[in-house]
Amino acid sequence: MTSKPHAQALANLIRVACRERGWGPSDLARAVGQAEGSGPSRLQRQYARKWMAGERTPDYWWPYVASVLGLDPSAKAIRHPTASIAAHADTVASVIELGRSDLDVDRRSFLTASSGYALAALGLPDPESITRRVHNAPAGSLRVGRGEVDAIKIMVKTLGDSASELGGGHARHLAVRYLTEDVAPWLNGKYTLATGKELFAAASQLAHLAGWMAQDEGDNSDLQGIAQGYYAHAYSLADEAGDPELAATALRGLAVQCINLGYRAEAVQLSEACVNYGRNLPNPRAVSYYNATLAHAAAQDDDRPLARRHLAVAEAAIGKHVTGPGDSWAAHYSPGRWAHETGMIYNRLGDLTAAEKHLHLALDIHGLDRRRTRAIVLADLAGVRLRQGNADGAMSTWSDFLNCADGVRSVKVRAAIQDMRVRLRRFPDVPEAQELRTRAAALV
Repeated sequence: MTSKPHAQALANLIRVACRERGWGPSDLARAVGQAEGSGPSRLQRQYARKWMAGERTPDYWWPYVASVLGLDPSAKAIRHPTASIAAHADTVASVIELGRSDLDVDRRSFLTASSGYALAALGLPDPESITRRVHNAPAGSLRVGRGEVDAIKIMVKTLGDSASELGGGHARHLAVRYLTEDVAPWLNGKYTLATGKELFAAASQLAHLAGWMAQDEGDNSDLQGIAQGYYAHAYSLADEAGDPELAATALRGLAVQCINLGYRAEAVQLSEACVNYGRNLPNPRAVSYYNATLAHAAAQDDDRPLARRHLAVAEAAIGKHVTGPGDSWAAHYSPGRWAHETGMIYNRLGDLTAAEKHLHLALDIHGLDRRRTRAIVLADLAGVRLRQGNADGAMSTWSDFLNCADGVRSVKVRAAIQDMRVRLRRFPDVPEAQELRTRAAALV
């Protein structure tokens, strides 16, 4: 039996869908009445307004609301627990509950990523969350200061370094347990407003890391749904902390996931929101990071002018001098990572010469010292060389790729191995190709 979704969770999705169509409550009421068969005057405007405000659920009208707005009538997108939790609890309670359900396999068996929830995440932040906690900390709450904030940042860096080297499948549950068992009491503790903002920002990084690790661990709907929930909460925490760079980086996580899942329109919209959030940031690497993401989304959406325009912005920004270190992942968007992403955008646009040039730049000029990252770039370069007709060059690069891939637990690396095995079937009489397939089978 399908559980009844919470009114606010539905309201988030209904508002987003109406906004996309330029509809107000009157437009929605007319469309739903017509869809149900009673005519455009059957429903009064106030009913639709209450659905959009979350004051009541559509109940009987839900199938018709879903129909006119293009939402899932089975409510799978709306049953995403992170949507309903975030809607009726503050962000801290919501992200902690998400972490606990993540650790409980039985409870998270129905999670699924959805394009509707990705867009609805834009409306989740609670601007009073930190202030409310500062003024209403329960008696006996843990006192939190700079030491706890620094501890979270150190743990994020340590776990992030491990995941970058060995893939998101390594130590993901350590990150989640740290969130639910160590960080949760601090978020529910006693702190000043200034400390609260820093604490929420650090928690945003941890939630983002947990999302990235889940996304990189596997491509099943369960893990992708969990990842989407963490990204949305990372955005909420960052927005509530007043940190536009972290908020934009979290939106980028949602956008990249939409790119990977094939939600093209949603990927463009989230990427545009990401660029807008980071428009006035002084960190040029962050500006490059977000504009490259929008270029990637536009290229997948076959919007070549938009893709090339933001590629140019990203290239101009990555060449600027960075004045100081930053705390968010955007600050670590290196020229090597930019070159890799740019190379794959050019590959999508069909410019294989530019693609190979930038992938070579990523590997040999800037250097990529993380095994997972280097493995992925090598696999991408091999694919480009094969498309250019350079089979020998592709096989040599694939051999280097397999050397890096050994021991890495990443869905991208596994996908690259499978892609290589399939493509090498074209060369049944080439001993080097068969040797590579044998090595790949051992890794799988």
